[in-house]
Amino acid sequence: MTVVVNQVKKEEEDLLDIEFWLSRPASERIAEVTRLRKAYYTWLLGSYPQHLEKVITKRKNVI
Repeated sequence: MTVVVNQVKKEEEDLLDIEFWLSRPASERIAEVTRLRKAYYTWLLGSYPQHLEKVITKRKNVI
């Protein structure tokens, strides 16, 4: 097995993350946000809440 390492400048890291996630289908992005949300709330509260309030905030593009 070969280990591959890519060095990326810190200021380019966010742009690469954004480009990666924009290249993924919406269903995959939503699934990942859901997975992260469940992991965070389980860590924070010990369990996932039965109800979450739906709040949508739209921000200007930073790219």
